[in-house]
Amino acid sequence: MANVVITGANRGIGLALTKHYLSRGDQVWALCRSASDELKDTQANIVEGVDVQDFNSLPKALAPLSQINIDILINNAGIFRNESLGDINVDSIEQQFKVNALAPLVITDLLVNNMNSGSKLALITSRMGSISDNGSGAYYGYRMSKAALNAAGMSLTQDLRSKEIAVAILHPGFVQTEMVNFNGDISADDSAANLVKRIDALTMQNSGTFWHSNGQELPW
Repeated sequence: MANVVITGANRGIGLALTKHYLSRGDQVWALCRSASDELKDTQANIVEGVDVQDFNSLPKALAPLSQINIDILINNAGIFRNESLGDINVDSIEQQFKVNALAPLVITDLLVNNMNSGSKLALITSRMGSISDNGSGAYYGYRMSKAALNAAGMSLTQDLRSKEIAVAILHPGFVQTEMVNFNGDISADDSAANLVKRIDALTMQNSGTFWHSNGQELPW
């Protein structure tokens, strides 16, 4: 039985991951600003009041985890906006950097001492953060913030190697969630199942690899 911590667990992929790990008999600490009714109906250990973009509040918000040995930390919380040339919203771009790139790094830094040799860190990113895979442009804040998260993931891979903590950098697929108005080609449940497979397969040997949840290795 693993101790699993998941951010953004109140809906979408985070909620689906929560349910998947619980179905395996694992203990889940579900982090969110406020719990949805669907999350409350699970057996997860719910930690509310976790606003990932309020960095000053995070140490207190994460205090309920202070005595937990974390086997798997999944930084899943994220936001999606669209900016294009002629419609550049700086505030929107800055918020995406805070939530999508800085928050996973800050949360990992605050919780890394709860992790031990054999623990795993998963960053839920996007193939839209791939520079070589960008064939359509736009979405400046989202693409830039996810590219920054990928860069952080590679640095974390190096910094956590001595502690034998492996890092997964994972694209969940185009998932049918509220974030994309329920468009997409894969359900949150199917995406979560695939993500769990990738995390299960994570070792120190493939730590720091950029994966699609379907098992495809993605280009940087």
